[in-house]
Amino acid sequence: MAIASLVSGAAFAQGGYPSKPITIVVPYPPGGSNDIFARIVAREIGEELKQAVVIDNRPGASGNTGTGIVAKSAPDGYTLVAVSSSMTTNAAVQAKLPFDAVKSFVPVAMFAQGPFIVAVNNAFPARTPQELIAAIRARPGKYNYASSGPGSVNQFGTELLKARAGNLFITHIPYRGMGPAVTDLIGDQTQLLISSGPSLLPMVRAGKVRAVGITSLKPSPIAPDLTPMSSAVPGYEFELWWGLLAPAGTPPAIVSQLNAAVNTILSKPEIKAAFLKEGAEARPVTPAQFAAIIGQDVERWKTLAKRQNIVVD
Repeated sequence: MAIASLVSGAAFAQGGYPSKPITIVVPYPPGGSNDIFARIVAREIGEELKQAVVIDNRPGASGNTGTGIVAKSAPDGYTLVAVSSSMTTNAAVQAKLPFDAVKSFVPVAMFAQGPFIVAVNNAFPARTPQELIAAIRARPGKYNYASSGPGSVNQFGTELLKARAGNLFITHIPYRGMGPAVTDLIGDQTQLLISSGPSLLPMVRAGKVRAVGITSLKPSPIAPDLTPMSSAVPGYEFELWWGLLAPAGTPPAIVSQLNAAVNTILSKPEIKAAFLKEGAEARPVTPAQFAAIIGQDVERWKTLAKRQNIVVD
């Protein structure tokens, strides 16, 4: 197993859990939000539990490769996976996943939750959520929206907006990743992109694109100057979460111990600040609450995928 990072706490615990290093699999390459949050939490868990914590990046298949590896791992608390809500959107549109998003795991703890930024090309005739919806309605079919790929969270967030607004007519243009999607938004090949703060706010601040709203139901500290899209589309809310899962069958006592450690970490001001910098707020929940969120998301996205014809190749 390739080791990307090793975080050591004090000496190994004398008996009990954990008595050896813990591995957190990140099913994406280094540098993304899953990886950043996992490394922050790994360092802190190492100190909290007085044990070594290893980050192992296992990218592939939109996060499914690494997540599938953990699903088949021993349920002993020593192999965990850091996932985001893209796991639930994948489950909504991919019929042959190497795991079941609900049954293959025990939710351990949520790390964070954060809204997306709604951005438009600088030439687009809108500066507010109300103007955005009005412009698309006034010229149905004229405009395109970008995503990082078919079935991506960007597509789900935009299709949810379309559905909530009464099925706006704006065409989906999928890209192979966020980089080219942002590039074509700047170049006016597409006119709308809904994505994370780290993906879009640097371009907004540089004046290359214009932010017109945020996808949280209420104003967010991620971008406090932006108006929620719910002001124009009542009830619209789309937020991404990140968290930690263990293989199904992991003993409840271990899950509880890990949950308590993560939630203690999330209460620290420096951790809250680090997460906010990455476009999310620390979000401590119980394992049962996290399990409910995952189950509800899978069903919600399956319903939306069917309604909006969200498919993958």
